[in-house]
Amino acid sequence: MKKLVSILGLVALLTSALMAAPQATSKAVEDMTGKWSGSFLITMDGETKDDTAYMVLKQTGTALTGTAGPSADQQWDIQKGKIEGSKVTFEVNADGPTLKFELTLADGHLKGNANAELDGKALKAAVDVQRKKE
Repeated sequence: MKKLVSILGLVALLTSALMAAPQATSKAVEDMTGKWSGSFLITMDGETKDDTAYMVLKQTGTALTGTAGPSADQQWDIQKGKIEGSKVTFEVNADGPTLKFELTLADGHLKGNANAELDGKALKAAVDVQRKKE
């Protein structure tokens, strides 16, 4: 009987401790769905070139689909798109090289890098896009 009372007391103590503990809050990440545009700063062989980026993104849960390219008229399908918290990764086969994007949502911007290999040379691009207001 003493053992049962001790177990019940322990269960009551643990239950009240769990209820008093701060609850973990899952930070809701902004839906990435929409049209995004901005800069695409390419570096290859030590040379840098300014270009533009335009993305049409569709988020379903943690999956990301849509298109990306330099303009609304020139787009390629997004492959292997996923969202983990504020991090976004996807690939785009741009009529040759596959660009691998690693972006982070911060202050209303998707920023990060795109990497590819073209003719045996590394291509890197700094990406900074912002959602277009419709």
